Amino acid sequence: MTFTTWFSFVCAACLIAISPGSGAILSMSHGLAYGVRRASVTIFGLQCGVLLVLLVAGAGVGSLLLASETAFRIVKIAGALYLIYLGVTQFFSSVEDSAQTLEKDDIAQALPSVSKRVLTGFLTNASNPKGIVFMVAVLPNFINPLTPLLPQLAILAATMLVVDTTVMHGYALLAASLQRWMRGVKAKRIQNRIFGGVLSFVGLSLFFVKREAGVVS
Repeated sequence: MTFTTWFSFVCAACLIAISPGSGAILSMSHGLAYGVRRASVTIFGLQCGVLLVLLVAGAGVGSLLLASETAFRIVKIAGALYLIYLGVTQFFSSVEDSAQTLEKDDIAQALPSVSKRVLTGFLTNASNPKGIVFMVAVLPNFINPLTPLLPQLAILAATMLVVDTTVMHGYALLAASLQRWMRGVKAKRIQNRIFGGVLSFVGLSLFFVKREAGVVS
């Protein structure tokens, strides 16, 4: 793989990562609710999902999913329903009836377990058919069929994970910087409504992902 090819992939990876999606929304939601350090666990889960999608696309399974209408429909519906579930859950999540600022102990008590945050991040990206569509469309443009496939996939996967991890932490940091203004009961309720609504909207939009064109109609 030449430096020019790798740098072109870096640019493409940046555009894909920066593009607002379910991962960015989840990173901002957890960054605002729990802070950047705790949101890092969620972001780790997101990267596990990205890695799975990369491996699936690189192994050619992604192409099979795109070729099979039934398989792609199953993945699409599963991903859409999961994001809608996350959105509805957050939208209607209860807020403590107290106008006092949450103390650190209260935050830790309300914090989901590490395994739950990792699983939430993983399923958010792993069940997203857009990720499969994008990777199947993008990866072949940066792979040389005349050279060994595995080293190229390793380089592209490592690059994508570094870029996406950096961008997701940027989203979490941006959201966490608003924590001081988002600690009251009313503010937290608004936060839940906004992020829950957006996650549900993103989930609904997945129903319109087209297998043939790989775009949202």
